[in-house]
Amino acid sequence: MVQKKKEGSTAEPKRTRGRPRAYDVSDALTRARDTFWQGGYSATTLDELSAAMGMNRPSLYGAFGDKHALYLSTLERYIEVSLAAMNEVLGSDLPLDAALMRVYDLALALYYRSSDTPTGCFLTGTAVAEAFHDEQVRRILADGLRVFDRSFEARLVRAQHSGELPAHADPVLLARIASSILHSMAIRSRAGDERAVLRATAEAGVAMICGAGMPKREGKQGG
Repeated sequence: MVQKKKEGSTAEPKRTRGRPRAYDVSDALTRARDTFWQGGYSATTLDELSAAMGMNRPSLYGAFGDKHALYLSTLERYIEVSLAAMNEVLGSDLPLDAALMRVYDLALALYYRSSDTPTGCFLTGTAVAEAFHDEQVRRILADGLRVFDRSFEARLVRAQHSGELPAHADPVLLARIASSILHSMAIRSRAGDERAVLRATAEAGVAMICGAGMPKREGKQGG
């Protein structure tokens, strides 16, 4: 979803006692993620993963398990890093509209990181297809979407308390709308939409969210 360029490390996998680890866990998972991201889970081979990660198969299995376990680890890590980036922005002192746009700008920078073909979002771009028949992937996908919703919701609740949003606004619903904008940009970027068009869409969405407390017009306007 949303990531900063520099990623932190995750829990280290088991290693043989007395032998130094000859690889960087964070770098290995990033390389695996990028390989899955490009080819999708089903089409990505162990040979491709081994080559990308600079590890032979026995080392890969010993560190991360089989292909499925490695894929789940890359999904969980992507969610963890993306959420940390979102929380950092949304937890800042930026005004609501600026904070939301900062999240979307970070997302667009990630989705369009390739100069050739936009990559979109790793989570929605690969996990949606696998979730239909893989319960573990479906659970990780659902949990990931929910934590992104909650991150937006926390900022919107704070905005309501500070007066940026009116008391009768619905932070839960607005959070789902904010997430929907993020997911739409991810899908449309991969489909080939121009970055500028998607940013304009995000701006319109932010304006709608921030103006959500405006009263609805009743009845037809006379001409």
